[in-house]
Parts: sequence; structure tokens; C-alpha cells
Amino acid sequence: MRITVLGKSPSWSDAGGACSGYLVEEAGTALVLECGNGVFGKLREHRRYGEIDAVVISHLHADHFLDLVPFSYALSYGPGAGGARPALHLPPGGRAGLRRVVGTWGPEELVEGAFTVREYDPGETLEIGPLRVRFTPVPHFTVTHAVQVSDRAGARFTFGADTGPSDDLVAFAAGTDLLMLEATVAEPDAEPRGHLTPAEAGEHAARAGARRLVVTHLTDEADPAWALREARGAYDGPVELAAESAVYEL
Repeated sequence: MRITVLGKSPSWSDAGGACSGYLVEEAGTALVLECGNGVFGKLREHRRYGEIDAVVISHLHADHFLDLVPFSYALSYGPGAGGARPALHLPPGGRAGLRRVVGTWGPEELVEGAFTVREYDPGETLEIGPLRVRFTPVPHFTVTHAVQVSDRAGARFTFGADTGPSDDLVAFAAGTDLLMLEATVAEPDAEPRGHLTPAEAGEHAARAGARRLVVTHLTDEADPAWALREARGAYDGPVELAAESAVYEL
């Protein structure tokens, strides 16, 4: 399984960067996990958009889904329009949320016309080619799910989405090969919590027994040496900061 970082910014983009987006590839199958603002253009640097089999969205905050709009226009009106529609897996309530967004300027059915849209049950496992996708709810400011992608060889990639501290996430990620956790805030945010600090990301990785930690959703305005030091202070395994176009092979 190959994971490519398309975008790793928080809700405001890095200079020249994109918000949340990750390309997961295995044996010819291509899955896009998150599609925040700026991600579609980054995706095109790696794959033709008509080759994408599925998109999975953890929650309906703009920095995680907004580029479904240009993606939908490309699938509807681009040179490859009329081909097979990728599957789009949304959290519960996602269909109505997208309709409200695109309905402000045009037909509400834009995204549904471009993708085969369904809302996942957090307790189910999706089968996308050779990939298995599982979910667990995590604490954030809207309905949000961490996502775990595994291949037939048993390699596991766990993406925490946007989350506050979570014992459920630690259990969900237990023993994972690659744990990607956000670190949006420098200090714990106000209750109810919705984000992690770099130190808390390291703490979660240590408790989960993750084999590798990648800290993401961190602004380029933060001091990277500080963020690494904070995460490494709580976790003694391999740690790095997410960077656009970084590739992880499992």
C-alpha cells in the first residue's frame, strides 16, 4: 500500500499548499482520503482524476471536502466526462450537507451527478478493490470519523481525521503500521476539545503502539523543530511531519 500526501494544511492553507488530502494506492486501485481545498490540483500531479476508484470523507468541514466541487465539475464536463463514476463515501448526513453547499449557486445534484454517492455506517467495513476501510467516531465539532485502511497483506494505515483526545482512537489504532494524527493547536483548546497538540499526538501514538507516527494538519507557520520535539517527547518511535508529495510505503 502506497500513501501520498496531497495536502496537509489545517483549515487555512499553507503558502502554495493544500488542505487535507491523501492518495492511497494498492494493486491498481486508487482511493482519495479527504478532498479539502487545493487537493484536486495536487491530485492531478499524481493521477488522472478519471482513474480514481473512490473518495472517502471523514467529516464535512470545508478543509476536508471542498475540492469535491472542482472534482465534480471535471468529472461532469472534462474530456473524460461520461465515464465510470467514482464512489464517494460520506459520513451520515453528508449528502444533505453537500447539497446545501452547491445549491447556493447551482443545481444541488452537482456532486451526485459526478460520483456514486453513499453515506457509510460507522460500524461497517468498506471493500474498495483490495483495500478494506473501517471507521470509528472521534470527538470534533461535527460528526467525524477516524479512518483505517488495510490491504490484503495486513498492512494498516490509520488516519485520525480532526479529533480531540480519544481513548477510542487509541484502541482503533492499536498496532497500526502508520498512524497519521493531526496537531492543529499548540496548547489544548477549550472544552469541548476538537484538536490535538503535537505532544498529544505523540502520546496517542505511544498508547496505541503505532509503528510510525506522521503529524499532520499543522500550519507551516508553526516551528517544525518544536512540533517534532513535542511529539518525540511522548513517543519514542519514528516521527515525522507530513509534507506535500511525501510517500509512505507499507
